[in-house]
Amino acid sequence: MAYDLIGFGESMIRLAPPAFHRLEQARSLDLKIGGAELNTAVGIARLGRKSTWISRLTDNSLGRLVTNHAREAGVDTSHVLFTPEDRVGLYFLEFGAAPRASGVLYDRKNSAIAAIKPGMVPWDSVMPGSRWFHVTGITPALSATAAEATHEACAAAKRHGLTVSYDLNYRAKLWTGAEAGKCMSELMRFCDVLITTEEDIEKVFGIKGNSYEEAAAKVNERFGTKKIAITLRENPLVWKNTWTAILWTSTKVLRTRSFEVEIVDRLGAGDSFAAGLIHGMLDSDDQKGLDWGIAMSAIKHSIPGDFAWVTAAEVEATVQGGGLRITR
Repeated sequence: MAYDLIGFGESMIRLAPPAFHRLEQARSLDLKIGGAELNTAVGIARLGRKSTWISRLTDNSLGRLVTNHAREAGVDTSHVLFTPEDRVGLYFLEFGAAPRASGVLYDRKNSAIAAIKPGMVPWDSVMPGSRWFHVTGITPALSATAAEATHEACAAAKRHGLTVSYDLNYRAKLWTGAEAGKCMSELMRFCDVLITTEEDIEKVFGIKGNSYEEAAAKVNERFGTKKIAITLRENPLVWKNTWTAILWTSTKVLRTRSFEVEIVDRLGAGDSFAAGLIHGMLDSDDQKGLDWGIAMSAIKHSIPGDFAWVTAAEVEATVQGGGLRITR
């Protein structure tokens, strides 16, 4: 089957105490499913396109729980590898409120996806006829073999003519900036579209500019990346942010509107931006991608969980400036 988007990476079970409790106070935990590439695949599916997510999961009820949630959101999971070994990763989320920031505690060591190796996924069977391959900097951070498998996947994507996008997604709890920079610099030769923040560009590549545009131009100078999307967040409060983005290209810099977002749950917002951006680019319309990306992710801030439970009509209405009156 040909897909509009193929995502490759980890998904974990998310456990969060309700009502702003600390983990130490918790007597119950709300369960969600989330993972960067899966979140983006969900966003693409919610916009009416075909997406698949490829990973490695333990063949037990927790592994099936993850794929059940992915399929419920419209994502094909037929290429997920199941193993009787290893485990499904967990992460615990504490919701904060100013002056206490939200925080994440990972329990993902020795997860099934961390043990993935080159040759396990039959990329030459999966990729023919598909259009886009998406991965983030989280996947190669999981282990040395996961980094090798990411390289294999990106090379296969280019061989089969897919557009390749990376969300840099630096995670200091997984590797150092120097480790990330060495690995991601090697992968950048495959990258057509980079999605990132100004902070991650500096932490991973050591690139800093006097402006967002200059930082993006320096990434292009070093790696030749054709398009660089930078999300811009101002955080006056834990639960209220200003949210926008730019898209740098070799001929122009595109901009879009800013949203004042009231945050119910910000996890997955960047992945929703990636989905909207890719959606527009699949229509060969970079401005549409930027507009839809920032609108879709703005809506996602208002939705519990990592997945963007949105519709294309809802995103389009937000792009057009829909108001906040009750829809009746």
